[in-house]
Amino acid sequence: MDKTAVRDAATIIVLRNRETTPAVLMGQRGKSAAFMPGKFVFPGGAVDPNDAAVPLTALDPRDHTRLESESTVSPAALAAAAIRELWEETGQIIGQKGHWADAPQGWRGFAASGHVPDGSALRFFFRAVTPQGRPRRFDARFFLCDAASLTTDPDDFANAEDELAHLQWVLLSEARRFDLPFITQVVLAELTRHITAGDELVTVPFFRNDDEAHLVSRLGGRSPL
Repeated sequence: MDKTAVRDAATIIVLRNRETTPAVLMGQRGKSAAFMPGKFVFPGGAVDPNDAAVPLTALDPRDHTRLESESTVSPAALAAAAIRELWEETGQIIGQKGHWADAPQGWRGFAASGHVPDGSALRFFFRAVTPQGRPRRFDARFFLCDAASLTTDPDDFANAEDELAHLQWVLLSEARRFDLPFITQVVLAELTRHITAGDELVTVPFFRNDDEAHLVSRLGGRSPL
């Protein structure tokens, strides 16, 4: 596979204590990682072909339409990838009780927990494309989820794989003291604005790295900020 090609990816922002002391779930990538080494990030990663073959409960219709209009990957696969990456990297589950046979590779542990992935808990929140010149490039869709939708103990990371270290809930008010990628800083600023304004995600920001201005546009309205 051409590592310089842009791959479809999904990232998940799990928000806790929105009304009081908002915090997001983050972890630190390994210092030897090819992509964003040593940085604190949200759980996320590339879409896997098997993500299109899982029994995902439906996304919000408006988000389904937005994602479908701007991607060659199915909206369900993008949402499923976000839920799978959360499970793999943190051990946390966004799902509804249910049993399914013959779970594909990458989903067997999740299926064994007795859950099916719950797309209705996600909201399409942000989109960004990795700029040229990076060792890995992704077209990432960021999904927002409230921690109340987790079916697992939000402080228990015992089932996490070892891709992210120092898993923790980072207070938005303290996030700037962490070593964050630039795009994560942009997303956190947008999240803070969203919480303060209390809006309904009428449009979705799109951070464009395909022009010199690196404009942020809004999907749906497509009007610059």
